[in-house]
Amino acid sequence: MAPRANWKGFLKVAELACPVALYTAVSTSERIAFHTINRATGHRVRRQFVDSDTGKPVEKDDQVKGYEVGQADYVVLDPEEVAAAVPESDKTLSVTAFIGCGEIDDVYFDRPYYLGPADRTAEEAYALIRDGMRRKKVAAIAQTVLFRRARTVLIRAHNDGLIATTLNFDYEVRSAREAFRDVPAMKIKGEMLELAEHIIKTKMGKFDASKFDDRYEAALADLVKAKLEGRKIKVRKEPRQEKVVDLMAALRESAGMAGKKSPAKAASKKASAEAGPPRRKAG
Repeated sequence: MAPRANWKGFLKVAELACPVALYTAVSTSERIAFHTINRATGHRVRRQFVDSDTGKPVEKDDQVKGYEVGQADYVVLDPEEVAAAVPESDKTLSVTAFIGCGEIDDVYFDRPYYLGPADRTAEEAYALIRDGMRRKKVAAIAQTVLFRRARTVLIRAHNDGLIATTLNFDYEVRSAREAFRDVPAMKIKGEMLELAEHIIKTKMGKFDASKFDDRYEAALADLVKAKLEGRKIKVRKEPRQEKVVDLMAALRESAGMAGKKSPAKAASKKASAEAGPPRRKAG
């Protein structure tokens, strides 16, 4: 059964318009979900909004949005007023520019969607856009209104289709300079860097998503099964605090070179041995 589209509209490049549909690329629906239960009665607990001052329940029709401008001072907006701020949608992904595929920092990536042709009539135009982008090794920057918000979208060729990734706005991405402000400026060199490079070299591989398990979800599934079967649940103890170890010793241990020479020194010694003793110059 074909997946249900989250959004349908048009991908527009200059005067070329192609009917397209967005499909969710990632989903959390398969995760184990819990309800909050009243331990005494076994009944589900229902959330209720209450007045923070009086403690009385507030009905849905009496709930409005408020922006705090001061302590206990709010600008109140009715639902109709908030809805008026939602931009109008013409259901068009309008391409504004083509850029190099690696030009955007991944920190701006928000959520990926599969972007496919909406119907059979769109297939030729869709293939033309996809193959043209792939041949030129470019991605497209497009803008549209998605799910009540104006969004910027990065569109890339992917296998037989396209991937549309919503992008975070500049004001949403925190400054890296602020995050790394307290990281000291130091240069690692010598044997310590050689050992780190050796460890990285021995651990080189390829990414395969199927090789990584969600251990927490698996543990939750086992926990629920154990409860259903009436088995006793073992409560895990607090993990032991790791001891502070010598960085160089840890690197040597990780590289399997405890008590040995560094890779560069070992290679240099081997090369010297193969070259033989140095020759004396003719007098």
